[in-house]
Amino acid sequence: MCWSATADLVAGTGVTAVGVGCVARAHRVRDLPLAALPLLLGAHQLVESVVWHKGGGSGPATVAWAVIALPLLAVWVPVGVMCAAPRHARRRLILPLAAGAVTAIALAHALAVGPATAEIRGHTVGYVFHLSHAPLLVAGYLSATTGSLLLSGDRRLFVLGIVVGAGALGCWALWRLEFVSTWCALAAVCSVLLLGWAGARPGTTEPWHSPVAGH
Repeated sequence: MCWSATADLVAGTGVTAVGVGCVARAHRVRDLPLAALPLLLGAHQLVESVVWHKGGGSGPATVAWAVIALPLLAVWVPVGVMCAAPRHARRRLILPLAAGAVTAIALAHALAVGPATAEIRGHTVGYVFHLSHAPLLVAGYLSATTGSLLLSGDRRLFVLGIVVGAGALGCWALWRLEFVSTWCALAAVCSVLLLGWAGARPGTTEPWHSPVAGH
């Protein structure tokens, strides 16, 4: 999410271009889901530029934005990390993958039974969903996305997990204050980090144990 329709359009186009580069630089088929993540993030911002132009509401663009942001990303990230992770890390990644699957099912159900609406609030877009057990869903979402990166067994993805966690906290605080939406900046930073990750991936990776996972 960006602070205006134009910013979303520009950022979305840029992030999508980075995504094309990530996919082109991927050396292995099983790296493709994670390498393609910037394509999804870029599409997400392009969709939101339409939400801006429509003045919010509950139309198809709002629904598409919610589907990408909530259930789709909750499973895409842990699945991508699981595919790309070194063999020694895959067993522990079952937990964030399971958390993502359960969270995605709950979020998809919420979107199916209750309308998603968007409201233009200055330099932010506020999205309203009817979610039950919201704290549990947030915990599951973070476990699936940030948690999978931290447990990936890959040094670059571990750094990405730290950036995602810290950046999301800062962006969320600014968004909640309805000051300015900076999620698109975080998406751009993460996409550039993934571009570096994709280009640095050899045929096999050196075993590495993250401080979070231990030995």
